[in-house]
Amino acid sequence: MHFGPRLPRRFSQLALGLFLYGIALAMMVRAAIGVSPWDVLTQGVDRQTGLGFGLITVLVGALVLLLWIPLRQRPGLGTIANVLFIGPSVEVGLAVIPTQTEPLPQGVLFAGGLALLAVATGLYIGAGFGPGPRDGLMTGIHRRTGWPIWVGRSIVELTVLGVGWILGGNVGIGTVAFALLIGPMVNVTLPLLTVPLDRTPQVLATGKEVPA
Repeated sequence: MHFGPRLPRRFSQLALGLFLYGIALAMMVRAAIGVSPWDVLTQGVDRQTGLGFGLITVLVGALVLLLWIPLRQRPGLGTIANVLFIGPSVEVGLAVIPTQTEPLPQGVLFAGGLALLAVATGLYIGAGFGPGPRDGLMTGIHRRTGWPIWVGRSIVELTVLGVGWILGGNVGIGTVAFALLIGPMVNVTLPLLTVPLDRTPQVLATGKEVPA
Protein backbone atom coordinates (compact mmCIF):
# COMPACT_ATOMS: atom_id res chain seq x y z
CA MET A 1 0.00 0.00 0.00
CA HIS A 2 1.25 3.48 -0.86
CA PHE A 3 1.36 5.78 2.19
CA GLY A 4 1.55 9.51 1.85
CA PRO A 5 -0.27 12.81 2.39
CA ARG A 6 -3.06 11.76 0.02
CA LEU A 7 -3.99 8.69 2.09
CA PRO A 8 -6.94 10.35 3.94
CA ARG A 9 -8.39 11.47 0.61
CA ARG A 10 -7.96 7.99 -0.81
CA PHE A 11 -9.75 6.34 2.12
CA SER A 12 -12.55 8.91 1.89
CA GLN A 13 -12.91 8.33 -1.85
CA LEU A 14 -12.99 4.59 -1.37
CA ALA A 15 -15.69 4.72 1.32
CA LEU A 16 -17.83 7.28 -0.52
CA GLY A 17 -17.44 5.50 -3.84
CA LEU A 18 -18.53 2.13 -2.47
CA PHE A 19 -21.52 3.63 -0.67
CA LEU A 20 -22.67 5.54 -3.76
CA TYR A 21 -22.10 2.45 -5.90
CA GLY A 22 -24.64 0.54 -3.85
CA ILE A 23 -27.13 3.41 -3.98
CA ALA A 24 -26.70 3.57 -7.76
CA LEU A 25 -27.41 -0.15 -8.08
CA ALA A 26 -30.54 0.27 -5.97
CA MET A 27 -31.72 3.13 -8.19
CA MET A 28 -31.39 0.98 -11.30
CA VAL A 29 -33.11 -1.96 -9.65
CA ARG A 30 -36.05 0.24 -8.58
CA ALA A 31 -36.29 1.71 -12.08
CA ALA A 32 -37.39 -1.80 -13.12
CA ILE A 33 -36.37 -1.52 -16.78
CA GLY A 34 -33.39 -3.87 -16.66
CA VAL A 35 -30.07 -3.93 -14.83
CA SER A 36 -26.46 -4.83 -15.54
CA PRO A 37 -25.61 -8.46 -16.37
CA TRP A 38 -24.17 -9.15 -12.90
CA ASP A 39 -27.25 -7.64 -11.26
CA VAL A 40 -29.51 -9.72 -13.49
CA LEU A 41 -27.73 -12.73 -11.99
CA THR A 42 -28.18 -11.33 -8.48
CA GLN A 43 -31.88 -10.72 -9.07
CA GLY A 44 -32.31 -14.23 -10.47
CA VAL A 45 -30.60 -15.86 -7.50
CA ASP A 46 -32.67 -13.69 -5.14
CA ARG A 47 -35.89 -14.82 -6.80
CA GLN A 48 -34.90 -18.44 -6.43
CA THR A 49 -33.55 -18.27 -2.88
CA GLY A 50 -35.07 -15.21 -1.19
CA LEU A 51 -31.74 -14.35 0.43
CA GLY A 52 -31.97 -10.67 -0.45
CA PHE A 53 -30.26 -8.61 -3.14
CA GLY A 54 -27.61 -7.16 -0.83
CA LEU A 55 -26.52 -10.46 0.69
CA ILE A 56 -26.34 -12.12 -2.71
CA THR A 57 -24.24 -9.21 -3.99
CA VAL A 58 -21.74 -9.95 -1.21
CA LEU A 59 -21.79 -13.71 -1.83
CA VAL A 60 -21.35 -13.39 -5.60
CA GLY A 61 -18.49 -10.94 -5.08
CA ALA A 62 -16.79 -13.40 -2.73
CA LEU A 63 -17.21 -16.26 -5.20
CA VAL A 64 -15.79 -14.15 -8.03
CA LEU A 65 -12.85 -13.26 -5.82
CA LEU A 66 -12.07 -16.98 -5.45
CA LEU A 67 -11.67 -17.12 -9.24
CA TRP A 68 -8.75 -14.71 -8.86
CA ILE A 69 -6.67 -17.54 -7.34
CA PRO A 70 -6.04 -19.54 -10.56
CA LEU A 71 -5.63 -16.24 -12.42
CA ARG A 72 -2.90 -15.19 -9.93
CA GLN A 73 -4.58 -11.89 -9.21
CA ARG A 74 -3.83 -10.15 -5.92
CA PRO A 75 -6.74 -8.34 -4.25
CA GLY A 76 -6.22 -4.91 -2.76
CA LEU A 77 -7.97 -3.23 0.13
CA GLY A 78 -10.48 -1.78 -2.31
CA THR A 79 -11.24 -5.24 -3.67
CA ILE A 80 -12.08 -6.65 -0.24
CA ALA A 81 -14.04 -3.53 0.71
CA ASN A 82 -16.00 -3.83 -2.54
CA VAL A 83 -17.07 -7.36 -1.63
CA LEU A 84 -18.08 -6.45 1.93
CA PHE A 85 -19.68 -3.02 1.71
CA ILE A 86 -21.55 -2.62 -1.58
CA GLY A 87 -24.17 -5.20 -0.57
CA PRO A 88 -25.18 -3.34 2.61
CA SER A 89 -25.30 -0.01 0.78
CA VAL A 90 -27.58 -1.57 -1.86
CA GLU A 91 -29.95 -2.60 0.93
CA VAL A 92 -29.98 0.99 2.24
CA GLY A 93 -30.94 2.23 -1.20
CA LEU A 94 -33.60 -0.44 -1.71
CA ALA A 95 -35.12 0.46 1.66
CA VAL A 96 -35.67 4.13 0.78
CA ILE A 97 -36.19 4.14 -3.02
CA PRO A 98 -39.63 2.99 -4.22
CA THR A 99 -40.11 0.89 -7.35
CA GLN A 100 -41.24 2.96 -10.33
CA THR A 101 -43.96 1.82 -12.72
CA GLU A 102 -44.37 4.76 -15.12
CA PRO A 103 -42.02 5.17 -18.11
CA LEU A 104 -40.79 8.72 -17.37
CA PRO A 105 -39.89 8.16 -13.69
CA GLN A 106 -38.36 4.81 -14.63
CA GLY A 107 -36.14 6.39 -17.27
CA VAL A 108 -35.10 9.28 -15.02
CA LEU A 109 -34.30 6.99 -12.08
CA PHE A 110 -32.31 4.60 -14.25
CA ALA A 111 -30.36 7.41 -15.93
CA GLY A 112 -29.57 8.93 -12.54
CA GLY A 113 -28.42 5.55 -11.23
CA LEU A 114 -26.21 4.95 -14.25
CA ALA A 115 -24.60 8.39 -13.93
CA LEU A 116 -24.09 7.91 -10.20
CA LEU A 117 -22.55 4.48 -10.83
CA ALA A 118 -20.02 6.01 -13.22
CA VAL A 119 -19.04 8.60 -10.61
CA ALA A 120 -18.90 5.98 -7.85
CA THR A 121 -16.68 3.74 -9.99
CA GLY A 122 -14.31 6.62 -10.64
CA LEU A 123 -14.18 7.37 -6.93
CA TYR A 124 -13.44 3.90 -5.61
CA ILE A 125 -11.08 2.74 -8.37
CA GLY A 126 -9.46 6.17 -8.50
CA ALA A 127 -8.58 5.83 -4.81
CA GLY A 128 -5.92 3.33 -5.90
CA PHE A 129 -6.74 0.45 -3.56
CA GLY A 130 -7.49 -2.05 -6.30
CA PRO A 131 -10.41 -2.87 -8.59
CA GLY A 132 -13.58 -4.70 -7.64
CA PRO A 133 -13.69 -8.50 -7.95
CA ARG A 134 -15.57 -8.44 -11.27
CA ASP A 135 -13.24 -5.94 -12.94
CA GLY A 136 -10.23 -7.83 -11.63
CA LEU A 137 -11.62 -11.02 -13.09
CA MET A 138 -11.66 -9.40 -16.54
CA THR A 139 -8.10 -8.11 -16.32
CA GLY A 140 -6.93 -11.45 -14.88
CA ILE A 141 -8.40 -13.34 -17.84
CA HIS A 142 -6.66 -10.89 -20.16
CA ARG A 143 -3.27 -11.38 -18.51
CA ARG A 144 -3.49 -15.16 -18.33
CA THR A 145 -4.92 -15.82 -21.81
CA GLY A 146 -3.79 -12.87 -23.88
CA TRP A 147 -7.34 -12.34 -25.09
CA PRO A 148 -8.45 -8.73 -25.59
CA ILE A 149 -10.23 -7.46 -22.49
CA TRP A 150 -13.48 -6.97 -24.40
CA VAL A 151 -13.49 -10.67 -25.40
CA GLY A 152 -13.11 -11.94 -21.83
CA ARG A 153 -15.61 -9.41 -20.57
CA SER A 154 -18.14 -10.33 -23.23
CA ILE A 155 -17.86 -14.07 -22.53
CA VAL A 156 -18.21 -13.63 -18.77
CA GLU A 157 -21.02 -11.08 -18.86
CA LEU A 158 -23.05 -12.90 -21.51
CA THR A 159 -22.75 -16.04 -19.39
CA VAL A 160 -23.92 -14.40 -16.16
CA LEU A 161 -26.64 -12.55 -18.09
CA GLY A 162 -27.97 -15.80 -19.53
CA VAL A 163 -27.92 -17.60 -16.18
CA GLY A 164 -29.55 -14.64 -14.44
CA TRP A 165 -32.28 -14.38 -17.07
CA ILE A 166 -33.06 -18.09 -16.77
CA LEU A 167 -33.33 -17.66 -13.00
CA GLY A 168 -35.78 -14.77 -13.41
CA GLY A 169 -33.61 -11.64 -13.38
CA ASN A 170 -34.87 -8.46 -15.04
CA VAL A 171 -33.43 -8.07 -18.56
CA GLY A 172 -34.64 -4.99 -20.40
CA ILE A 173 -33.71 -1.78 -22.16
CA GLY A 174 -31.73 -0.77 -19.09
CA THR A 175 -29.50 -3.80 -19.55
CA VAL A 176 -28.69 -2.70 -23.10
CA ALA A 177 -28.15 0.92 -22.01
CA PHE A 178 -25.79 -0.21 -19.25
CA ALA A 179 -23.75 -2.35 -21.64
CA LEU A 180 -23.39 0.46 -24.17
CA LEU A 181 -22.85 3.44 -21.88
CA ILE A 182 -21.05 2.45 -18.69
CA GLY A 183 -17.64 1.99 -20.34
CA PRO A 184 -17.55 5.43 -22.02
CA MET A 185 -18.95 7.08 -18.88
CA VAL A 186 -16.31 5.55 -16.60
CA ASN A 187 -13.64 6.57 -19.10
CA VAL A 188 -14.71 10.15 -18.37
CA THR A 189 -15.06 9.95 -14.59
CA LEU A 190 -12.02 7.81 -13.82
CA PRO A 191 -9.28 10.19 -15.04
CA LEU A 192 -11.02 13.06 -13.23
CA LEU A 193 -11.20 11.22 -9.91
CA THR A 194 -7.95 9.23 -9.88
CA VAL A 195 -5.62 10.22 -7.04
CA PRO A 196 -2.06 10.59 -8.43
CA LEU A 197 0.27 7.90 -7.08
CA ASP A 198 3.95 7.07 -7.54
CA ARG A 199 3.27 3.78 -9.27
CA THR A 200 3.02 2.18 -12.67
CA PRO A 201 -0.18 2.61 -14.68
CA GLN A 202 -3.20 0.49 -13.84
CA VAL A 203 -4.96 -1.37 -16.63
CA LEU A 204 -8.67 -1.46 -15.88
CA ALA A 205 -11.52 -3.64 -17.09
CA THR A 206 -12.34 -0.96 -19.68
CA GLY A 207 -8.95 -1.59 -21.25
CA LYS A 208 -7.79 1.96 -20.42
CA GLU A 209 -4.62 2.76 -18.49
CA VAL A 210 -4.78 5.17 -15.55
CA PRO A 211 -1.62 7.32 -15.45
CA ALA A 212 0.47 7.13 -12.31
